[in-house]
Amino acid sequence: MSAAAVATERVAQAIGQETESCAVVTRGLTKRFGKRLAVDGLDLRIPACSISGFVGPNGAGKTTTIRMLLGLIRPTDGTGTVLGHPLGHSRAYLPRVGALIEGPTFYPALSGRENLMVLARLGGLRPQRVDAVLERVGLHERGLDPFRTYSLGMRQRLGIAAALLPSPELLVLDEPTNGLDPYGIAEIRAMLRSFADDGMTVFVSSHLLAEIQQICEHLVVIEAGRLLFEGGVDELLAARAPELIVRTENPGDARYLLALVKGTGRRARLIGHYESTTLEIVADCSWAGDLNRLAMANGITLVHLAERRSTLEEAFFEITRTGGRAKSGQVGPSSGPTGFGRKAGSWAAKGRRP
Repeated sequence: MSAAAVATERVAQAIGQETESCAVVTRGLTKRFGKRLAVDGLDLRIPACSISGFVGPNGAGKTTTIRMLLGLIRPTDGTGTVLGHPLGHSRAYLPRVGALIEGPTFYPALSGRENLMVLARLGGLRPQRVDAVLERVGLHERGLDPFRTYSLGMRQRLGIAAALLPSPELLVLDEPTNGLDPYGIAEIRAMLRSFADDGMTVFVSSHLLAEIQQICEHLVVIEAGRLLFEGGVDELLAARAPELIVRTENPGDARYLLALVKGTGRRARLIGHYESTTLEIVADCSWAGDLNRLAMANGITLVHLAERRSTLEEAFFEITRTGGRAKSGQVGPSSGPTGFGRKAGSWAAKGRRP
């Protein structure tokens, strides 16, 4: 083995020792296609036995990153490990990895079971695995039907079944719910949760942020090949302060209440047009009682008062607009304690009691 290869192996071993609890670790992972920088120095830490979401705008570099992790393309620079083995030695870890990238492709005339049998033979896997994975993804009763008769949801499930054939420790899925109806999405969500409960690491790329929020504990956000955020989903959501949504009986009261709230030092704005009756106030439910008393003391009747927590979609738009920080738990500079960041729309003018 060359000196360079030995050095790479030692770096990879150091990464593996440093992050024994991670299924995937990278440092400075970079990929160039000619002059185009597709992935720019990614440092990833994907916890083992978890469901990690991988999100970013179209063209952010998600699929390129996944292809590097699977050994389909070589990094231009950087290093890392998958299941404890260096990226350059993909043969050492790929037998323990299952993947579904850019939609499943099967022989239309063959049944679902026959398609899986072909893959099992090509991969040198036990044929007994075919019936086991069909059962696991809920296709046992349709396993003998031709693939061409499968619905989109069934085709996605068969693709996941193919990825499960090697009994993987790491399952990598690229847009597994793409094009599915709400029922199909719920099925895939429950399936992925069951995999993690069994000790499998699931790394899922998706554009459906509401689904990522429901099923993932860990999140990676990238844009233009750069890491914007990595950490717990709760960390990202907690970085944006909660808001109270308040509605008054008439617009005049709303404008007057806006002025009163700003007088307490809190940030607030009208939602919608000038004649709106709804306010958005940066505060949690612990201030709801004080707000209610403030309104009553000034003759304002509230018809709605509730706390609204930020969604992952809002947090995603916030950090992709402002260029989030790559470190865990840190996001863009405008998503601090005010909670509003750079949302569309201007702050409402301080109102006066008519």
